[in-house]
Amino acid sequence: QVQLVESGGGLVQAGDSLSLSCAASGRTVSLYNMGWFRQAPGKEREFVAAISFIGGVTRYADSVKGRFTISRDSAKNTAFLRMNNLKSEDTAVYFCAAGPRAAATAVEYAYWGQGTQVTVSS
Repeated sequence: QVQLVESGGGLVQAGDSLSLSCAASGRTVSLYNMGWFRQAPGKEREFVAAISFIGGVTRYADSVKGRFTISRDSAKNTAFLRMNNLKSEDTAVYFCAAGPRAAATAVEYAYWGQGTQVTVSS
């Protein structure tokens, strides 16, 4: 079992930056790949970014590529999402996830955090 605790959400203005953290704990937690997803009101949960356990290979959704950066501190079992040049369309609840693959689909992740709200004002 893996437990994920997220932090860092808040209200920011367009163009600002914000960093999210995901602290993971549990047996064999260091063996899991990590990902970030988001869900806006009335929309389906969508992929944002992922990082693999082996090699730290990253992947990003086209909508955030060049603005967001996912990273991982394996020693501390923590994942991060650095968000730069935030836009109003980035407003959503952001979820941290852990699973056997650094996939772009939510069904491939076994464990999820509670979510943290990110609101970007114009």
